[in-house]
Amino acid sequence: MEHFYYSREQASAAAAQRIANALSHRLANQKTASLVVSGGTTPAQCFAALAHADIDWSRVGVLPSDDRWVPGEHDDSNEKLVRNTLLVNGAARADLLAFYDGKISVEERAATLDKEIRFVPFPFACSLLGMGTDGHFASLFPDAENLDEGLDLESNTLCLPVRTAASPHPRITLTLAALSRSDEIVLLIFGAEKRTVYEKAKAGNSRYPVTRLLRQKRAPVHVYWAP
Repeated sequence: MEHFYYSREQASAAAAQRIANALSHRLANQKTASLVVSGGTTPAQCFAALAHADIDWSRVGVLPSDDRWVPGEHDDSNEKLVRNTLLVNGAARADLLAFYDGKISVEERAATLDKEIRFVPFPFACSLLGMGTDGHFASLFPDAENLDEGLDLESNTLCLPVRTAASPHPRITLTLAALSRSDEIVLLIFGAEKRTVYEKAKAGNSRYPVTRLLRQKRAPVHVYWAP
């Protein structure tokens, strides 16, 4: 379903409300709920609105859709972004599953995370994702050697290490198989260029990883866009 707005503030607020509703629905039916969130600059306003949502955040587990292999206090870390912009106010009581562990390799951490994720409240109440102008979502980049595994909807793998020319850092990402195990997915995108990529992906252009996200039927995708 598509939700197009005139301003990024409007789109962000609407996306935050949808995520809050998804969390509230889960929490009304079980003790705890999980929320997957993206990094980058796009979700900042959404996070700010969501942090004020009237939710029992102490019952919510938050995990990144992906992260760069850098310490949690690093400026390039999605963990830092989430802690500073989402896990504030009432949402400070939520529990964050951090990806980085400097004591082991990125490949080893991806393997341990693959197991840890299976013990968080599952399926996820909602996954908030962004999209790049190359059509990537999470860290499922077009040039990743293991992209096919990451996009395999029937794979048993929930988490993968990723290397891409688009980033100086190795990354860890949730797979499409993991993300699709969400009650719903919110895809928040801004700008004319990304709108063009989205329209091409929606039409089935296979060069874009996000095409596979839009075409899967396991989790409904709600697109929120503003110029």
